Amino acid sequence: MEKAKFISYSFEERRCYGLMRGRGVVDLSARHANRWPSLQDAVADNALMRLADTAAHMSPDIAVDDITFDIPLSNPGKIICIGVNFPDRNAEYKDGKDAPANPSLFVRFPGSFTGHNRPLIRPPESEQLDYEGEIAIVIGRPGRRISEAGALCHIAALTICNEGTIRDWVRHAKFNVTQGKNFERSGAMGPWIVPFVDEGQIADIKLETRVNGEVRQQDRTSWMIHPFRRIIAYISTFTKLVPGDIIVTGTPTGAGARFDPPRWLRPGDIVEVEAEGIGILRNGVADEV
Repeated sequence: MEKAKFISYSFEERRCYGLMRGRGVVDLSARHANRWPSLQDAVADNALMRLADTAAHMSPDIAVDDITFDIPLSNPGKIICIGVNFPDRNAEYKDGKDAPANPSLFVRFPGSFTGHNRPLIRPPESEQLDYEGEIAIVIGRPGRRISEAGALCHIAALTICNEGTIRDWVRHAKFNVTQGKNFERSGAMGPWIVPFVDEGQIADIKLETRVNGEVRQQDRTSWMIHPFRRIIAYISTFTKLVPGDIIVTGTPTGAGARFDPPRWLRPGDIVEVEAEGIGILRNGVADEV
């Protein structure tokens, strides 16, 4: 059975959501908008598998080539990102310190992301646009002070993130990365969300980032310093996680800033982030106009 891949997209000036079927899309919003106006509403109602079952024998309504991909959840309540979550990434700092006991966190705004097959935008303020391939988890069940043992029950789905960064703008203050992480459409998310089934689905995902076909980043989730259970438990200690929240779980070593000289993204580049069992997020690069 084909894995369910839910997308949000634009078609003929309408915002829609649907299910990928080969090179086509089953338009779920046309059938279920009264009950679930958006994909985010379906996530909140724990309805992804029900939607997949109802669409199992439906033919595509629209060709993929005729749509524009949007980020899967258009208005997530919170986007919380994890920094320095792979051992080789921690070693890049060359400070002689062991892996941190707790995750490093920062937030991103929805407007800082664009969809699959749409360009990452390099702003006029800086040429230092960088890539960071990551796996993101979508929260489907609310919780506060969630135990590690029960943490995975709160995941609704998985997606891919290119956590694009304007490097010199993460150094604009003594202790703050927010500016460099939130330029409009500097990152990407998608192409779709895949319903979460069990821990085997995430235990050892191969994660790879390529620029113009060249492998720049590669690692596996089994090597994460703070695994998925720990991340969810830690974050829910200080804030309630709610359906539609997104947690971006960290990037491997190999970002452009770590080359000598640095290798920043430039207009015309193609960046692909591939996560085993989820898919490939692909974006070009363009200057802001």
